[in-house]
Amino acid sequence: MTKGNFVSYLRVSTNRQGKSGLGLDAQREAITNYLNGGNWKLIKEFIEVESGKNNDRVQLRDALEACKRTNATLLIAKLDRLSRNVAFTANLMESGVEFLACDFPTANRLTIHILSAMAEYEREMISKRTKDALRQAKARGVKLGNPDNLNRKAAKKGRVLGMQARQAKANDYAKRFLGIIGDYQGQGLSLNAIARKLTQDNELTPRGLTTWTPTTVKNILQRV
Repeated sequence: MTKGNFVSYLRVSTNRQGKSGLGLDAQREAITNYLNGGNWKLIKEFIEVESGKNNDRVQLRDALEACKRTNATLLIAKLDRLSRNVAFTANLMESGVEFLACDFPTANRLTIHILSAMAEYEREMISKRTKDALRQAKARGVKLGNPDNLNRKAAKKGRVLGMQARQAKANDYAKRFLGIIGDYQGQGLSLNAIARKLTQDNELTPRGLTTWTPTTVKNILQRV
């Protein structure tokens, strides 16, 4: 049974999340579910809008002071809401304030320190892989630092690929009609007459139209 005084600490990484409540509601619900039943009192709630990389958190500092003044336990929804920095977690543990994570209520000081160390290691590896990828791209001659350049390059490549795809589709369409048009030519029909026949047969032009013109017939013959 849950007993004692608690101070809750909620954190999100962006102002947008803080204003919209995105993420905060889920953390608050996790804390409420954990405290369901028992003889407890939630003294105060502190909300921080700050990156997990920043160890200077005003709201967390105030929450810890509130815990000291009221002999309360700091309660968080998830362990990663504190920090992914080993030194920060170690200093927090040395503050003398008991804290509890709803997603890992059985964790002791040692396991929390180990988990924090693994999280920090993972963050460092992600950063290293990103820097290595950028360095390799730069070595290949890729210009970095200007998203507009990348957008223009991507747009140009997209236009080329799109044009190639349209040409391939048009070529395939023309090949399908080559035999039909060739038969009509063998009958001595003119381009006008062939266009009228294709229209009467309800054949669709390469553009999806039901009306053929002599020019459309001519273009197909020239393409093939």
